Amino acid sequence: MKRVGFLLQVRQDKLEEYTAHHQHVWQEMLDALRRTGWHNYSLFVRDDGLLFGYFETPDSFQAALAGMAKEEINARWQEFMAPYFENLSGAHADASMLELQEVFHLD
Repeated sequence: MKRVGFLLQVRQDKLEEYTAHHQHVWQEMLDALRRTGWHNYSLFVRDDGLLFGYFETPDSFQAALAGMAKEEINARWQEFMAPYFENLSGAHADASMLELQEVFHLD
């Protein structure tokens, strides 16, 4: 499994609402993530809106993104969540994720 970490920036004024939406992620979206190889997916956020995401995938980050891009539910979720993010420049959040380099892992 490849471990993937990424960053995004949530609008600070929308942080509470963003967090609330993630307490009730649409079942179709959860199913699509699992189907396309997103495992142990977690999101962490600071008070200033800096978001760190982590997941494990059998392929690569790009393959995991490509799998979700084929899912109709992903397009709807990305449109729904777009107002919560800063600096997307017209792209969806999943196209704006900044992948981090793994430098250490303790087995």
